[in-house]
Formats: sequence, C-alpha cells, structure tokens
Amino acid sequence: MRVHPAPAGNGIVFRRTDVTGVNPRIAALWSNVPAAQLCTKIENADGVQVSTIEHVMAALVGSGVHNALVEIDGPEVPILDGSAAPFVAAFCEAGLRNLNGAMRAIRVLKRIEVREGAAVARLDPAAALEIDFHIDFSDAAIGIQHKTLKMSNGAFVRELMDSRTFCRRSDVEMMQANGLALGGTYENAVVIEGDQVLSPGGLRHADEAVRHKMLDALGDLALAGAPILGRYTGTRSGHALTNKLLRALFADPTAWTWEECSDAQSYALPGAGVCPAKALVSA
Repeated sequence: MRVHPAPAGNGIVFRRTDVTGVNPRIAALWSNVPAAQLCTKIENADGVQVSTIEHVMAALVGSGVHNALVEIDGPEVPILDGSAAPFVAAFCEAGLRNLNGAMRAIRVLKRIEVREGAAVARLDPAAALEIDFHIDFSDAAIGIQHKTLKMSNGAFVRELMDSRTFCRRSDVEMMQANGLALGGTYENAVVIEGDQVLSPGGLRHADEAVRHKMLDALGDLALAGAPILGRYTGTRSGHALTNKLLRALFADPTAWTWEECSDAQSYALPGAGVCPAKALVSA
C-alpha cells in the first residue's frame, strides 16, 4: 500500500492497482460501505472492494490528512501491528503540505441515535469532535472499560494511535475462515482467552481495548467525508452501527450543516499540527 498526495477537495480515495477492466477507485465514504461486521469495508459500483480500512483512516485524520490517494494491490489494508501507529509514523516522516482552499466541516445540529439491542451509537452537538466510549465484555481480560477524549491538540497520537485491535482466540479462527486477517498473529493483535492476554508483552495500556474502539470510531467517522464537529458516544457499538449512525445523520437534513472552519476551529481538528509541514511524498 502506498499513500500519495491529492488535491484539495479530493478527500480520501482508494485505488486497487491489481484491478483491470473496471473502475479501480473507491471513495472512502459512508455511502460506499456494504454490510460488514468484523471490519469496515468500502465498495464501488463495479464491486471492487477494500476492507479493514478503519486503522489507516484513523491514522490519516489523526495526522491531519484530509486529501490522499491510497493505492493498494489487494483487497485488504495491511494490519501491521494492529494499531494506527505505523501509519502515523510514516505520514509524519513524509510530512504534510497545506493546500489552498477553506477547510469545511460537518456540524451536528441535534441528537442522532441508533440502537441494536444493547449497542448504542449517538451524535450530539459539540464545539469540536469528542469521543466517549463504553465497552462491556464478559472476558475478564477486558471487562468493563470507559474513556472520554476531546480529539484536539494531538489527543489521537498521544492517547489512541498505538492501541491494537483485540479479539478472542476463537475470533481469529472465525475471521480467517471468512478470508480476513489471513496474516493474523499474536504480534499484530491483542489476543485474549478468558482472563489471559496471550500476545507477547501483554497490554500497552490497561484500557487498551476501549482505546482501540475509540480509534476504530475515529476511522469510521472519517467516512463522513469531512471532519465532524460533534460528540460521538458509543456503548458496545462497532463498525456497522457507526456506519448506520452516519446514514441516519445524512438522512436528516435538519441534523447537520456544512461549516467553513475558522483558523481556531481548524486548529482544534484531530491531527492539526501533529506532523511537520513539508512536501508530502509517497509514504
């Protein structure tokens, strides 16, 4: 996978370099997400797909990148170490370039909420993006965890980017049976069984699980197509429910509006000022 510069207004677009005869480009937008549970997948009208995009999407917005072309020679984004940290490191090593044109954001005007059983995802008005997440797992190695962050001033890089995806050992077997996580090992995910953490070195944070769910949420919210000014609350929610939330938001024209960001608002966006400013090259 290679990440290239793109002009203002391009947004984040994936391009399958191994695909011929059909359109290989897929915009990273909520409307291009088919039904998926275990990861976030995008698909274009020709059926071309890229799956497990949530970590690189979180890394892009968490580094302040809003326009990029992501070229990839297969159907799934590399998992790397299971977090967003390697992507962020590459983006910051390359550096960023400011583009001409105003930064536009999506301001949440009223509460939008979706539910599936005990799982809830909600957006409320707020001055800038905040994420509040609550998880409750029967596995003693995770249990109940809760965390709230305002996603400004580099909070993603400081608090979330190195938190890895987590799963039960049985989940790994199920994902691989479905053609996902084929390179999955104990080195690129936190694998648990009951009260045990099986991955070498243990946890990076005592609450690494909820931090990773917040990382996922940031990546999934990035499929709005522009930064969100609002508060996201997730209770046992996942990729599919967050996408359902975005669909509910955009289905209600009274729930949101475009807003041209002031300098102060732009500086408060996730990733603002995180990476050095210089010419962006392939990362």
